Amino acid sequence: MEINENNFERLASYLQQTLSPDPEVRRPAERFIESIEVSQNYPLLCLHLIDRGQVEITIRVAAAIAFKNFVKRNWGWHLENDGPDKVAESDRNGIKSLIVPLMLKSPSSIQKQLSDAVSIIGKYDFPLKWPQLMDEMIEKFGTGDFNIINGVLQTAHSLFKRYRYEFKSQELWEEIKFVLDKLAKPLTDLLQATLGLAEAHAANEEALRIIYGSLVLVCKVFYSLNSQDLPEFFEDNMETWMKAFHVMLTVDIPCLKTAEDEDAGVLEHLRSQVCENLCLYAQKYDEEFSPYMPQFVTAVWELLVNTGIQTKYDTLVSNALNFLSTVADRSHYRHLFEDPNVLASICEKVIIPNMDFRVSDEELFEDNPEEYIRRDIEGSDVETRRRAACDLVKTLSQNFESKIIEIFGQYLQVLLAKYAENPANNWKTKDTAIYLVTSMASKGATQKHGVTQTSELVPLPQFTQQQIIPELERADVNELPVLKADALKFIMAFRTILGPQIIVATLPLVAKHLAAGNVVVHSYAACTIDKILTMKNPGDNKPIVTKEILTPLSAELITGLFAAFTVQGSNENEYIMKCIMRTLNTLQEASLPFMIVVLPRLTEILTVVARNPSKPHFNHYLFETLSLSVKLVCKADPNAVSSFEEALFPVFQGILQADVLEFMPYVFQMLSLFLEIREGKSSIPDTYLSLFPCLLAPALWERPGNVTPLIRLLCAFVRQASPQISADGKLNGVLGVFQKMIASKSNDHEGFYLLQNLLLHYPAEELNQSMRQIFSLLFQRLSSSKTTKFVRSFIVYMCLYAARAGAQALVQMIDTIQASMFGMVVERIFVPDINKVSGELEQKIVSVGITKLLCEAPEMLADPYTNIDGDTFIEIEDVPGYQAAYSQLNFAQAKPIDPLPEISNIRQFLVQHLGKLAQSNPGKIGALVASLPAAHQEALQKYCAQSGVQIA
Repeated sequence: MEINENNFERLASYLQQTLSPDPEVRRPAERFIESIEVSQNYPLLCLHLIDRGQVEITIRVAAAIAFKNFVKRNWGWHLENDGPDKVAESDRNGIKSLIVPLMLKSPSSIQKQLSDAVSIIGKYDFPLKWPQLMDEMIEKFGTGDFNIINGVLQTAHSLFKRYRYEFKSQELWEEIKFVLDKLAKPLTDLLQATLGLAEAHAANEEALRIIYGSLVLVCKVFYSLNSQDLPEFFEDNMETWMKAFHVMLTVDIPCLKTAEDEDAGVLEHLRSQVCENLCLYAQKYDEEFSPYMPQFVTAVWELLVNTGIQTKYDTLVSNALNFLSTVADRSHYRHLFEDPNVLASICEKVIIPNMDFRVSDEELFEDNPEEYIRRDIEGSDVETRRRAACDLVKTLSQNFESKIIEIFGQYLQVLLAKYAENPANNWKTKDTAIYLVTSMASKGATQKHGVTQTSELVPLPQFTQQQIIPELERADVNELPVLKADALKFIMAFRTILGPQIIVATLPLVAKHLAAGNVVVHSYAACTIDKILTMKNPGDNKPIVTKEILTPLSAELITGLFAAFTVQGSNENEYIMKCIMRTLNTLQEASLPFMIVVLPRLTEILTVVARNPSKPHFNHYLFETLSLSVKLVCKADPNAVSSFEEALFPVFQGILQADVLEFMPYVFQMLSLFLEIREGKSSIPDTYLSLFPCLLAPALWERPGNVTPLIRLLCAFVRQASPQISADGKLNGVLGVFQKMIASKSNDHEGFYLLQNLLLHYPAEELNQSMRQIFSLLFQRLSSSKTTKFVRSFIVYMCLYAARAGAQALVQMIDTIQASMFGMVVERIFVPDINKVSGELEQKIVSVGITKLLCEAPEMLADPYTNIDGDTFIEIEDVPGYQAAYSQLNFAQAKPIDPLPEISNIRQFLVQHLGKLAQSNPGKIGALVASLPAAHQEALQKYCAQSGVQIA
C-alpha cells in the first residue's frame, strides 16, 4: 500500500463512512479498514493523515482511533499467538520515529489516542526495543511549553500505569529501575518548577489551569512509579514531595473553583490524586510515611468537612475517606480515633452526610438507571461517596465496634422516626437508614451467597419484617421507587442470613415488582429473583426454590418479565433476560406451556438486536435462554428441532451474511446444538449442507472467538454428513482446518478434536490416503514446538488410532515415516508423558490403546521394547464433570461423546487381553508381570480376581 494522495483520499473516505449511524454504510467500511490494516504502510498512512491539518478533525480522530486499534490488534500478536509478525519492520521503525513528535503537536482528542498507542507499543518494546523513548520524552521537559510537557506526562502516565497492577518480576524491576534512573530527578525538578510557576502566575487563570493540569499528571506518574516498591530516590526526597502534596491539598485558588456542579475541575482532580498517593504511602510505606501522617490526617479531615455535596467532589471525597480508612486500620494510629467525641464527630460530619441520597443520585436513578445499577449493585461504585463512607464505617467497626454501634444505633432511630412522621416527604431518611444498616450489618460477603456475616446493630429478621417487607407490600409498585429498590436490594444482599423461610415467603412480593414502571425497581426485582433461584439448602445442596414452589408463580413471572422489555430503557435489560433464563431452568418441563409465547418473543428480540449489537451481557443471556428453550422443548419432542430451525435459520442467515462478529460464535454453537439433537434421529437437511463450504472459509478462522464453536460444528458435520463431505470432495478443506489448528499452540487441541472425529466417522478408505501426511504434520509440530498439551493430545490420538485401526496399523504407519520410529515414540513420548493424561474419557482411550499395543502388536514383546525403562501404569479414576470440548454457552454445551462405548470395564478389558496374550506366549507374560513394581503387581492381581482371569 503506497503512501500517495490517492490512498490518502481513499482512506479518509472509508474512515468517514465508519462514523455513519447507518449500519449498511458503516459495516462495509469497517470491514474494508480491517482488511487493509495488515498491508505494509497502512499505519504510516494513518499517521500522515492525522498530521494533515487541512483534513476535517473528525476524520483525523477516526484515523487516530483506527491507528490505535491497529496497534492494539497487531503489535504483539506474533508474540501471543505463536504466529507470523503482522507488522512490517519498516512500519515498526517508522511508527516509533513519528509517533511522539506527532502526538505532542496534536489536539487533545488525537493526543489521547496516540498516547494509548504509545502505551501499547511500550508494553512490548519498552525499554529493550525502544530505549530512546525516555530521552526523547525527558528532553521535552526543557521546552517550557506546557502543552508539550503535558503531552509527555500523559504518555508517561499511559506507559507506566501498568506498574500499578503488574505481578512482580525481575524483568519488571529492571524496567522500573531504568525508568527511575532517567525520570525520577527530572520529574522532581519539574514538580518544584511547576509549583514555582503556579505562585508566579497566581493571577492568571488560564496559565494556572494548564499548570495545575501538569501537576495532576505529575502526581499520576508519581503513583505509578511508587506502586511496586518505595524507590530510593523518592525515599531520599520524601520531604520535597510531601511538602508539595500538603500545599496542593491546602492551597486555596478561588479562580480555579468552578460553578459547575457535575464535572470535577482541575483542582478537584489534583486533590483527589494527592489523596490517592497518600493512601498508597499509608498502606505500603507506613514506617517511612509516619512522620507526615498527623499533618495529612488533619488536612484531609478539614478538606472533608469543608467540601460540598456536589457531584464534582465525589472522587475527591471518596479518596479522602479511603485515606482516613487506611489510617484508622493501622493499630499505631488507633489513638487518633479512640475518643468517643472524635468518633461522634466523624459519624456526624463525615459519614452520615456522605451516605445521604442526594438530588444528583435521584436524577441518576430516574434518568440513567443503567449507570445507577452499575454503581449500586455491581460493586463498581468504588469511587462513590457512599461506598467510601461504608468502608470507613467497616474499618471503624473493626476497632471500635461497640462505640460505633451505639452512635449509629441512635442515628438509626432518629432517621426512622423522621420517616415515620411523613413518609411521602421524608423517604430519603429511610433510604439513609437502610443503607446504614446494610453497611453496618455486613461483615462478610461473597458474590455467590451475598452477606454471610453480620454485626449486632439490629436484629436483621426483625428489621426485615418491620422496615423492609412493608415497603414491598404497598399496593402501588410505583410508590416511593427508591425505597422499593432499597428493599429489594436488602433482600438480595441478606438472602443467606434471612434464611429459606423468609426468602421463599418474599418471592411473590418481589415478583410483583416486575410490573414497576421504574427501570431500577424492575431490574432489582429480576436480579433478586435470579439470586434466590440459585440459592441452595446447606444440608442437601438442593435448590430452596423448586419447580413445585415456582410453578404457581410462573405465569405472573413470565408475563411480568417480558412486559418489562416494553418499558423505555429496558428493551435490552440484561437482568430481565438472565431472570427469564433462570426461571425457565428452574421450571424445566413445567415451562413448556409458556413456550408458545416465549419463543416468538425471543426470536423477535434476536432479530432486533442483531441489527446493532450493543449489550454483550444481554446478548449472551439471550442466546443462553434460546439454547435452554431448545433443549427443554426437544427433550420432550426431538422432532421439534425442525420448528426451531425454521424460525431461527433466517435470523442466523442474516447474522452470517452481515458478518455480525459478536453473534457468530453464538450462531455456530446453536447450529451445533441443532445438529447434535438430530444425531441418530434424522438425516441432515440440505440447508446445513449448503452452509458447510462457507464454514471452511479462511477468514472465519482468523477470529479467535470463532475457533472453538466452529470446530464443534465441523465435528457435528463429520459425524452426520461424512458421505456428503466425501462426495463433494471437501476432505482437503477440512484437513486444511486441521493443519491450521495443529500449527497453533493455543488451538492444537481443537485440531486433535477434529482429527478424532474424522478417525471415528469419516470413510476410512479415503481418510487413510492422507493419514501418513497427517502423522508427518504431527511429528513436525512435535519437533518444532513441543508443549505438554500437545504431547498429551498426541498420546490420546495415537491410542485412539490403535483402538480403532489396530495396534499393528499404528506401529506400521509410524515406521513408514522413518524406520524404527515407533520405538522412539514409545521411549520419548509414551513412557515419560503418559501419566500426564487426565480426564475420564482420555484415560479410557489411553488405557484401551495401550492394552491393544501391548497385546496385539507382536513387536512389543521383542527388543527393544521389552528393555525400555519407565513407569507407564495408569490408574483409571472417575473424573467428575469432564467436558470433551469447551463451549461458551452453558445451555448449549455438547455432551461428552465416548469414542469407545462398546468397552465399559477398562480393567476387565486389560486383564482379558493380557490373559489371551499369556495363553499364546506361555511363561513370557507372567515373567514380565513379575518384574513390575509390587504396587502394580498387586493392582493387576486384584483386576484378575475381579474378572476371573489368570495370567501365567
